[in-house]
Amino acid sequence: MVELRTPLRKVRGLGSTRSGTSHFWAVRVTSVALVPLSLFVIGLLLSLAGTSFLEARATLANPLIFVPVILFILISLEHMRLGMQEVVSDYIHSELLKVALMMLNSFFAVLIGATCVFSLLKIAFGG
Repeated sequence: MVELRTPLRKVRGLGSTRSGTSHFWAVRVTSVALVPLSLFVIGLLLSLAGTSFLEARATLANPLIFVPVILFILISLEHMRLGMQEVVSDYIHSELLKVALMMLNSFFAVLIGATCVFSLLKIAFGG
């Protein structure tokens, strides 16, 4: 079998981290999941345009509406996190900066996700 890594890469341990395939599929699966969820959320927002806050709250309190909206938010954030991870790993060459940006990317996604979920729970179920 032909070895594709150079001797220097072998010594440094550089090469495939064996996570590329799972990352590739995660991006593709989240993309496919976002198509119907995005259409659903766009339709929901258009149907809620011009309604009162109480009507919107009653609509969001319905589990058949609430669950897809939460899924849309969480899957969108994971898709964004994966995409930014790819951008950072491809275009940032300083290892320290790369690690810092990867951590910030994950923290940002978790912070925004928690804020969105909390806000939707508060709107849908009062408080």
